[in-house]
This record gives sequence, structure tokens and C-alpha cells, in this order.
Amino acid sequence: MATRGSRSEKVKRIFQQFDLNSDGGLNREEMSALVVAVNPRVKFSEEQINAILDEVFRTYGEFIDGDKGLTYEGLLRTYDDGAGDVDRDFDALELELNLDDNNNDNIKGISEAAEASSSIADERVIEAQKKQRTAAWAVSPNHGIVFDDTWKIVDDLEILIKRLKAKQAKDGKLKGDNVDSYSDAGWSRELGPSSEISDKRIIWEEAGHDYASFVKELGALRTRADGARSREEAFDGHMAIARVLYEHQLFKEALVSFKRACELQPVDVRPHFRTGNCLYVLGRYREAKEEFLLALEAAEAGGNQWTYLLPQIYVNLGIALEGEGMVLSACEYYREAAILCPTHYRALKLLGSALFGVGEYRAAVKALEEAIYLKPDYADAHCDLASALHAMGEDEKAIEVFQKAIDLKPGHVDALYNLGGLYMDMGRFQRASEMYSRVLVLWPNHWRAQLNMAVSLLGAGETEEAKKTLKKALKMTNRVELHDAIYHLKQLQKKKVKPNGTANGDVPFVTVELSKFKTLGEKTTQRQELRNAFQIRVFQRITRLNRCDVDLLKKEMRENDVPVSYSGGGVPEKSIRKPNLEEILRKFLNFLKPEIFQGAVKGINERILSVLDEPGSGRVDLGMFFAVLAPLCGGSPEKRKRIAFDALLWRPVNEGGSQIKRVDAVGYIKLLRAMYLPSQGISEILEVHGETDSSMVSFNEFQVMFDDRDWGFGILSTLVKLEAEDRNRHGSHVCSVCRHPIIGSRFKEMKSSFSLCSQCYGEGKVPSSSRQLQEYKFKEYASESDAMKDKCLCFPVHSNEEK
Repeated sequence: MATRGSRSEKVKRIFQQFDLNSDGGLNREEMSALVVAVNPRVKFSEEQINAILDEVFRTYGEFIDGDKGLTYEGLLRTYDDGAGDVDRDFDALELELNLDDNNNDNIKGISEAAEASSSIADERVIEAQKKQRTAAWAVSPNHGIVFDDTWKIVDDLEILIKRLKAKQAKDGKLKGDNVDSYSDAGWSRELGPSSEISDKRIIWEEAGHDYASFVKELGALRTRADGARSREEAFDGHMAIARVLYEHQLFKEALVSFKRACELQPVDVRPHFRTGNCLYVLGRYREAKEEFLLALEAAEAGGNQWTYLLPQIYVNLGIALEGEGMVLSACEYYREAAILCPTHYRALKLLGSALFGVGEYRAAVKALEEAIYLKPDYADAHCDLASALHAMGEDEKAIEVFQKAIDLKPGHVDALYNLGGLYMDMGRFQRASEMYSRVLVLWPNHWRAQLNMAVSLLGAGETEEAKKTLKKALKMTNRVELHDAIYHLKQLQKKKVKPNGTANGDVPFVTVELSKFKTLGEKTTQRQELRNAFQIRVFQRITRLNRCDVDLLKKEMRENDVPVSYSGGGVPEKSIRKPNLEEILRKFLNFLKPEIFQGAVKGINERILSVLDEPGSGRVDLGMFFAVLAPLCGGSPEKRKRIAFDALLWRPVNEGGSQIKRVDAVGYIKLLRAMYLPSQGISEILEVHGETDSSMVSFNEFQVMFDDRDWGFGILSTLVKLEAEDRNRHGSHVCSVCRHPIIGSRFKEMKSSFSLCSQCYGEGKVPSSSRQLQEYKFKEYASESDAMKDKCLCFPVHSNEEK
């Protein structure tokens, strides 16, 4: 990051470039040229230019020198206040910095002011000394220190921190954590000049005597601030104390002072914003969100004074929401930031990353490419763009972009790890293991990288190395995934089967056509039906919807008073925006951790909301949403169908009666099949038979339609069976194809006596080592006790036949 000195010199060169008449000021015409030149891709209208200039000249009125316009100090202050990126603008203008000419090329306006009186010059010497004593934020006109006594408090605080740091470093208690390798959150940490948290994270030891003494002396400084002559001076003192503590990463102590500043000036934007920053760093995301909302409210109420800060508030509010797992809501605020400030590359990057997080890949690519255009060396944006391209199937292009991110930041853990995953998906296991080994050099305790490296080595045929790597991963964590992986490896070794083939390099299974799979007994599930139900079950696991009691949907319908709106076709409906729908989902799934909830929202957005919001309006019919959600929620099958019917009744087209229109029931079932059954297409939604049928359907009739296995959603009974058998294990039995322990139902082929798991049975896979048959007859066992009963019943039959 540029020093304060080089930063000011860059601003000086920009100023000189556009001060065409060399009068020491930038008039409106010169400022207009500057705005256009540093934003070459943005097509400004005359109204937009005038609005920007009006805002600048109004906000920085104290730096306007009559007809001459904005002075050098004023331009420097705009950059200090975050209105632009000095380095980006300097590079965009292709200017050169010549430090040797600094003393000879003084700006006329500055020279004249300095010569005005010796007393003013003396004051400037004092001010320069103040600037050197602390960070650049302290001298910002909108965000810096105002009162002289505050400077004294800051000096004393710096001495206390220096003393604490020396003592803890001497005792070996002060720890550092280099976070340079990880993706930057991209959030706006400050309202004033950019004085960001160092890449070297400091971890203070808070339990010792030294820290307790520091806190005690800090309390004395806070008391001095409270004893100021006016409320404004007390506010100034607490804000300065908090800023210094924040800069030194003493976040808990900074929070105390920021909160005190909020009490002193409750309608001021700055303390709320910085309190939110502190709370976010401390992992208290909900509280951070509340503070950012207060900052937003204060900024909007403050008129034009804080308009230029709104994008920063929107960005941080979005990040706080992401911390809670509310990604759809975060997207809204990132969009607002990007609209208010089209050159805000961080807002665009965060928008792209959030859109990727909810499965909207094309929109994500567009936003991330915009961010990279504005900031070509943005490694994090390259990393997320590559991930989005991979999700869209553009793997070769994704590899190039991942490599670009790594070139920009060689120690970028996320880029290396994700590139390893891409190579794994492509079957390039050796390259994948190389990426994971580089991750482990940077982050030795990254257990997921260790596990994935073992899997990639296994894929490359290096079984012994894979085994050693798995053992290392097991030392890092005791998670069940590792135990399953080790068990799987042992099974492969027993059978002497390579992970991608048999001992001879052949494929370990063959896929048999559907007609050759026969079932024995009424309880054995048909192959195609099981496959469809299994895929729905996978979706349930991703979204955790089966852990959401279906009664919660009924409660929400009873308590949620949604106003009626009209769709494009003029049909009345209770529709809400996606971010509001996300809030309802958070209530349903409040037991999930934020990162798990994000995954659930992504799954629901991709499979359900993308269909319900097919026009792309951003609004969803809430009644229909509840109806399609109900069959996958927890509860008996009868209750799920009842709540689905009630949700359709709750819609304005059916509200107030006890029956629904047949056309609505048919349309709903078509929608269910299109969403959850892979063999159905979205086009089937449009083929609703009997559109002109005005007859009504009771709940009993609705159930008959719902349970139809050919035209309804009769697969629900199979899904319920899968849910019940989720944790059923079958002793030492493993699937003869995938070699994983069988969980759920076991499907035994009665002639060849091999067993399959639900997934391999549904996919029609049989082991290539077994005798190839004209038809395969399977019997389903929900548990080993069922298998034992069947075995016992078979013995007498065989003995009688022999006699």
C-alpha cells in the first residue's frame, strides 16, 4: 500500500494534469474532465456529471476557492474520504511519479496560502507533526480528530499500546497470523481514509496481568474523554480512542469506545458504522447487521452529507448478512452499492461471489468480469470467476482464470484448493494432488486439502501414498468422513481393485438396461422409482427440509399477512421478493449454521425458485412455494399432503373455501413433477390439461390425484421409506460396485448373491466380476433382521424339496 507521502504526490500529479489554466483550482469543466477520464468505461450523461459535481462542490465547500474551484487539498480530501482509488486513477491516467521534483513543483494555491502569514505557517508545522504521530484518518476533516485535548489522549494511548506490545512480545504471548493467503472479504473497513487492517493479524493475550493493567489505564483515558468540556469533545475523544484501538486490532476494547460514542451521538453515521465493523470482526454478525442498519438509517436521514458513504454502508451490510447465511439479501445491498457507485469493484466482486453462492452462475460471471475490468489485478475476483466458469462447465477457461489468480497471488489458498477440485472433477488426479500439496504448504492443518489429496492419490493409483495421507488427515480431525474414507480404502485393498478400475485396469461395473432388472416380493422398490426418490432425498439432505416440521408452514400462513398483488397475466397472488422469502426460510431452518443454510438456499434457489420465478421478476408466489415445499418437510405423508392442499387454499384464487380448482391442482402436480423428477421437463408445466375445467376438488380427491404413481407424486411413499432407513447399516455388507458400506436398503441379487446400495441399484450398476445374466432378480432388505428372517424361512423349503 502506498505511503501517505507517495499518495499525496500522486494526487498532486492528477491535480496538475487537469488544472489546465494553472490557477490552483479545478473548476467544473476541469473536474468534469477528471471524472470522465478516470472512468473510461462509464458513459455519463450530462445530468449525471452535473449531479456528481454538485455533490463534490457541496460536500467539500470549505475547499472551494471561488471561481477557481476545488483546491489541491480538496482533491486530496476526496480521495482520503474514499470517494476514489488514487492508485487506480493514477494508473488509468498513465501518469508517472517523479519524487525528485516534489520540492520544485509546488501548486500555486498551496504556495500562496503558505506565504500568507508566518503564524499560519507555524500552525501548519504543528499540524504536520500531528499527521506524523498517528494514522491518516486522524486528520480527515469529516472523520478525524477535532479537539486538541483528544490528541493528547491519543498520544497517551499509543504509549500504552506500545508498552503492552513490548511486554507481550518479550514474554512470547503476542501472536501473529498471516492472512495474506486467503480471500479478502472485500469490505469497507473505514468511512475515512483507507487505513486497512494489516495483513499480519495480531492475536493479543488477554488473560495475563499485563493486559489487565492496560485495560485499567485505558479506563482512565476513557474517563478523561468523558470529562471533556462538551458532548462533542467527549464524542471526539471516544471515537479517537476506538479508532486507535481498532488500528492495533484490539477489537473488544475498541467496541466499548465505539458504543460509548454511539450513546453520545446516536444519530451520527460514523460510530454505528465502525461498531458494526468491530462486531463483524468479532464474529457477532447479527449485531453487526443491526449497527449497519442504524448507520444506513442515519445516512439516509442526514441528507447529502453522507450520500457518498452509502455504497460503503451497503457493502458492509451485505457482508454482515452473508455472515448470517443470508446471501439473497446480501445480493440486494451489493447491487445498491454498485448502482450508486458503478466503479466500486469490491461491490461488484461481492455481488458476483454471492450470486455464485446461490447458483446464479451467468449473472455471477457478468458481475465478476466487471470487477476485473475495473481492477485487473484483483486475485479474489479471478478465483471466484474461475469457480463460476467451472460450475457452467467451461473447465479449460476456468483453469486459465484460476492460474491467473495464482499468478497474481502465488499463495492464494482458495484458488489452489479450488483448482485442485477442478482437476479432480476432470480426472487429472496427479495435477490435483500437486495443488493440494501446495495448499498444505501454506496451511498445514487444512484437513479437507489433506483428505482430497488422499482421494486424488487414490485416483492416480498411488494407494500406499493415499493411505499415508489419510492417516495424516486423521491426526488433524476425527470427522466421520475420514473414517469412511479409510474403510473404503481397506475394502478396495481387500478386493485388489483400483479406484478407477479392476486389478487389470477394466471398469469395475457394467450398467444394465432397465428391462433386465426384476424385483422379487411386493416390498422391493422398482429401480427407476428408487433412482428418482434417491435424487429427491439428496436434495432433502442438501436443504435439510426433512428436519423442518411441516406444521411450521401452516403457522407461517396463519401469521403472515401478505398483501395481494397481480401477476403479469392479471392473476391475484400473494407474492414476495426473494430476500423476504429467505427470511422465512431462515425461521424454518434456524437450527442450521450460516454456511449450511447458504447451501440450503442455493439448492432451493436452483431447483424451486428458478421455476417459480421463471420470468425473472425476483418475486415468488408464496402459497405455491409452501405447497411445493410441503412434501419434502418433516411429518407424516398425510400431514404433508394436507398442508400442501391448505397452501393452495391459502392462495387468493382459492381463499375462503374448502375446495380448490381442478386446474390449480393439476398445475401444482405438474410443477412438483417438473421440479423433483428428472425425467420431467419444465415445458410440462405449460401443458396443464383441462385449463378451462372450472370444477372444484376436495381434499380427498386431491389425495387421489397426488398419490397417482404415473401422473401424480406417488413417489412420496418411497421417499418416506428412504428417510426412515437413512441410518440403517447392514453389518459388514458393502456394495459390490462402489465398495462403500451399505446404508439404507440392501438390494440382493438372488442368483449371483451380490449386494448393491440404493444408489448403484437405482443407476443399474452390477459388478463386472459377476456372471452376466439375461435378467437380474433383486430382493430389498430394509435391515439385516429382515434378511435373517428371509434366510430362516428359506431353509425349511430347501430341506423339504430334497426329501
